[in-house]
Amino acid sequence: MYRKALYELIDWKDRPSRKPLIIRGARQVGKTWLVRKFADQFDNLVEINFDKNPEKAQLFAGRDICRCLQLLQIDCDTEIIPGKTLLFLDEIQAAPELLPLLRYFYEDRPDLHVIAAGSLLEFLLADHDFSMPVGRVEYLHLGPMDMEEFLLALDQGRMTQFLKDYSLDDTIPESIHLSLLNFLKLFWIVGGMPAAVAWYSDSGKLAEAIREHAVILQTYEDDFSKYRKRIYPERLRKVFRRIPALIGNKLKYVRLDPGERSRELADSLHLLEMARVIYRVRHSAGNGVPLGAEAKERDFKPLFLDIGLVSTSLGLSLPGLEMVDDLLMVNHGALAEQFVGQHLLYDGPTHEKPQLFYWNREQKSSSAEVDYLIAHEDRVLPIEVKAGKTGALKSLQVFVAEKKSPVALRFNAMPPSCSRQETSVAGKTKVPFLLVSLPLYLVGQARRLIADGLQI
Repeated sequence: MYRKALYELIDWKDRPSRKPLIIRGARQVGKTWLVRKFADQFDNLVEINFDKNPEKAQLFAGRDICRCLQLLQIDCDTEIIPGKTLLFLDEIQAAPELLPLLRYFYEDRPDLHVIAAGSLLEFLLADHDFSMPVGRVEYLHLGPMDMEEFLLALDQGRMTQFLKDYSLDDTIPESIHLSLLNFLKLFWIVGGMPAAVAWYSDSGKLAEAIREHAVILQTYEDDFSKYRKRIYPERLRKVFRRIPALIGNKLKYVRLDPGERSRELADSLHLLEMARVIYRVRHSAGNGVPLGAEAKERDFKPLFLDIGLVSTSLGLSLPGLEMVDDLLMVNHGALAEQFVGQHLLYDGPTHEKPQLFYWNREQKSSSAEVDYLIAHEDRVLPIEVKAGKTGALKSLQVFVAEKKSPVALRFNAMPPSCSRQETSVAGKTKVPFLLVSLPLYLVGQARRLIADGLQI
């Protein structure tokens, strides 16, 4: 297994100004595995799982960090040496009183490497009245594995390097293009949840990955009972099961459950978002950066945690995908939008909370919608996920014409291309722009290729 975030941890290790690190992410995205792999950089790892051993929290009573470390060394029968020991506080949500204590590690023992990880941390912060040690901790946001990490897990190192080395001037041979499309279909079924990838990598059987999806989905549903004092679990379960079928569409509460009140459904969605099981792709006016400054909280499209979980929820299979000529037509394009969205969501700096935006204009006879917006330096760039030819990119051209975007990006299943275009929107002055068209499997290189395109 390989995770790009490992390099982020190595960079954190060597920074003289580092702070205690909190890894945040949904259950089962590989937080614990990542830290244990990173521990190879140290002489020893001191790991405490507070979910399995809640009594260990007593070792950290009080604010005397030196005393805490003395007790910890006795309890673990090991020496904690700054620079050589990694202290890992796992499932820290089970010991909420430890979160404020992290500030004292930063203030009193900044020479010690300390990592905490946990799921459902947003619930923990909402339920307790302590204040987080702002400015004295830092974060790393972790999502599912991306397609390039998936390829590496399948021993496709050469193929992965090919994607990293690709430039807009290159031509992708048809045989490699078709091979990558096959891996893309496989990823759509297996997804990026590390346990599912591991099962498939070890066995070569899709049934093993799908079985793991079912276990993960059931684990999430079992968690719903923990929210009982917040909301009715059965309603939460109903919303959770309905979301995969609504990806790619502006969410209307009546489509979740026409028999429930919008306020109660909104509360359920909020809880699922706090658990990082779903994400809101919020509408932004797209006039400038940051995109969130003009976001509409009530105007959003849902995105699920992982495409493999979506495929299992919808009952999709690889044999069914292999019969499809145009991947963009699977589930009316929603699966392609999920794939691109989950990659863009975690393609930014890992210390920033993942967020994603789209744009629409709802006017009679002139409605338009762009699937995603991303910021590149001080520019806002539109992204379309579709199979249409250049002349059919009406909404994308409307956005370019109104916002004067220098580059527009399209994902489809065709070989890549890059061309100078002019908008052809009625009643608007023509705006020149660069249209970068990429096959879906190059989504992990999109930001790099956009930067290259701006230099053309």
